[in-house]
Amino acid sequence: MITVVRADQAEFDVRQGISETFAEGFTQWLGFFSKDSKKIAAAFAHMFNLDQFYVAVSDRQVIGMAACTNGKSLSVKLDNKELRKHLGFYKGSMAGIFLKKEFEAPFVNPSPGVGSIEFVGTASQFRGQGIASQLIRCIIEQTPYQVYLIEEVADTNIPALKLYTKLGFEEYKRRQIPNKRAKKIGIHHMVSLRYTK
Repeated sequence: MITVVRADQAEFDVRQGISETFAEGFTQWLGFFSKDSKKIAAAFAHMFNLDQFYVAVSDRQVIGMAACTNGKSLSVKLDNKELRKHLGFYKGSMAGIFLKKEFEAPFVNPSPGVGSIEFVGTASQFRGQGIASQLIRCIIEQTPYQVYLIEEVADTNIPALKLYTKLGFEEYKRRQIPNKRAKKIGIHHMVSLRYTK
């Protein structure tokens, strides 16, 4: 049986499961820092603000995760010391510099009634089983927002875009990746989506 709970209210410590799911799901973005998903999981385990995350759990195992914030609160907080400890001085420092801008950027103009859904991921062996759909539906049911935003989904992440569209999200913005970087990472646009209750 699968249950969805807020991470800080789970019956067991879910941080390790969240970090492993994060490492598996975001390797495309984090490959520069390490190709080893266990090292990535250890390096980033500290950053999750559990009161902002929801987890899908089965048999005391985290099988999916997603964060939901009000645009002011951060779902993650990086610690440069922890990053350097696991990734080495150079790559850990680089992770702290580059990812802080990406991960710790609240909304420019947060609005009452608007929530941000972030860091959606499913453990690899459970993908394609509706876990992410269940998580997002639960977040929409359990949080007070009228509008939900999902910022910056890669245009190449077709499964995620199909999932969000199926759940009723609509594209409202598309940001082009500069050509040189696009060729390097294989992503041409970042898509932003919105859902209104």
